[in-house]
Amino acid sequence: MPLMRRGSVFYIRRRVPKRFAPVESRSEIWLSLHTDSETQAKAKAPLIWAEQIEAWEARLAGDTDDAEARFQAAAELAQRRGYRYLTAEKVAQLPRAELLERIETVADQRHAPQEAAALLGGVAEPLISVERALELYWPLAKDRIVGKSEDQLRRWRNPRIKAVRNFISVCGNLPLNEISGDVMLDFRAWWVERVDIEDISPDTANKDFMHLGDVLKTVSRMKRLGLVLPFTDIALKSGEAKTRPPFSHAWIRDQLLRPGALDGLNEQARAILLVMINTGARPSELAGLTPEEIHLDANIPHISIKPIGRKLKSGNARRVIPLIGVSLEAMRPFPDGFSRYQTRSAGLSGTVNKFLRENGLCETAEHTLYCLRHSFEDRMLAAGLDERIRRDLMGHALNRERYGAGASLKQLSDLLQPLAF
Repeated sequence: MPLMRRGSVFYIRRRVPKRFAPVESRSEIWLSLHTDSETQAKAKAPLIWAEQIEAWEARLAGDTDDAEARFQAAAELAQRRGYRYLTAEKVAQLPRAELLERIETVADQRHAPQEAAALLGGVAEPLISVERALELYWPLAKDRIVGKSEDQLRRWRNPRIKAVRNFISVCGNLPLNEISGDVMLDFRAWWVERVDIEDISPDTANKDFMHLGDVLKTVSRMKRLGLVLPFTDIALKSGEAKTRPPFSHAWIRDQLLRPGALDGLNEQARAILLVMINTGARPSELAGLTPEEIHLDANIPHISIKPIGRKLKSGNARRVIPLIGVSLEAMRPFPDGFSRYQTRSAGLSGTVNKFLRENGLCETAEHTLYCLRHSFEDRMLAAGLDERIRRDLMGHALNRERYGAGASLKQLSDLLQPLAF
């Protein structure tokens, strides 16, 4: 790269590439390397030139009618010059020395209006609507989806989409800077009415507030909008947590396992229900099983729940569970897992719960497929199984440090055999 010396300081002297003609009036440019050492100048020259190219690119990007792109380009150009982008109002409030430094830097680039706009706050912050914020949110939150399966990703995205749609339907597609405390109180009042009329849990409303806040606050923070969004003190008072009732031993034996009782249910959903009875595994865990997690030919048949192609609920969810009784027989036809539900576990619960309700197989109106998991734990508790073993099998945290490897697969199988259907 050509170096020139002026006095004791080395410079880069180069022609300006033609593609930057719209933002650079000079045909030739001199860039100071701020050193009198030729060795250091040669080392610094490629970096200084690369920074200049990036600055020109940022100027080009700023020459646009798109408000978001123009603001982003100004922020990047300011950063290239060693400054943080500030609005004109905030620039005016800077200490005198800092303000003069910005003005002098702009003076060095006197033929580049984008430089002045970037360093002196001449680009207005874009008005981002709630709907647009949701579009911007996905790439900004990509670190939160690492390791999630397609099904888990869908279940992570959908509540945020629903929360944004609910807000827009009530309050309109407002710019983020127009979301005031009164606006959020209007949204809260709508939820209060729904909770009262439709007998919805307050927790449902609070989750909507949480997901909406996550989207809007993430965009405000990552886009450096500096907004203070009114999401404090709006949560509805939660009622007592509804505990899912377990199916009784007699109900499982006389109703669910009655010959022909489950014949109208598709074979994969029926198998998952039966596997749950003696394993207590979550429906989503069974639906997502891969061939590598199913061990029907082992000395002790079992499933090993691992984060293969999906993210587990917690580190404790990784575990091994023996297959015994009706659960082993139900699993045998599916050595490769349940293809129908592997990426659609939510559809599984809906299908089974509808079948149970329509065929009189719910012990009470509150009973669902998930209640089989509670039944499994109750049976272990009634049989006096150690707390460590119960928590290991259920995939629950232990309220103390875990020591050792826990019970062996054979020990688990022997302990569960007397409880099995």
